[in-house]
Amino acid sequence: MTISKEFKFDSAHFLPYVQPDHKCANMHGHTYYIEIHCEGELDPKLGWVIDFNDVKKVVDPLISQLDHKVLNDIEGLENPTAEMIAVWFWKKIKPDLPKLVKVVVKENPTNVCMYSGD
Repeated sequence: MTISKEFKFDSAHFLPYVQPDHKCANMHGHTYYIEIHCEGELDPKLGWVIDFNDVKKVVDPLISQLDHKVLNDIEGLENPTAEMIAVWFWKKIKPDLPKLVKVVVKENPTNVCMYSGD
């Protein structure tokens, strides 16, 4: 069984390695939505795969680190594409959420990255 919990943060960024005339070369912002997916057996006593609050405890400090910040200034996010943000979240939370199976990063409703630790 798979559960997911969604988080939201607002941040600015630019992409340092694109051509200067690319729209993402300039500082701009997004309201990001992050989905954290965990998978496991349904606990017959508790009735859940994992406590949603346990997911929140692991992810909230990272959201606070990114919210209303310039992502390029965060270690590991110097090139803050949706893909790099997904990998960054994975590396930070997988040790504390062993049931993690997927991180989804949404820059907007049509730009979405899904990462499964590949």
